[in-house]
Amino acid sequence: MARQCEICGKGMLTGNKISHSNRHSRRTWLPNLRTVKALVDGTPKRIRVCTRCLRSGKVERVL
Repeated sequence: MARQCEICGKGMLTGNKISHSNRHSRRTWLPNLRTVKALVDGTPKRIRVCTRCLRSGKVERVL
């Protein structure tokens, strides 16, 4: 899966979009990802991280 968090693995979810007239069609929910420069094994690297991991401090950012 291409669009997923590299820390927790949170990825795309699928389900049904239901209209007012109760017609069903498939839809997707994408995670809220940000590309940040972070320390990975002591070296700065660009990774895609979800905002939940950024807020909780699981990622050490490089400025």
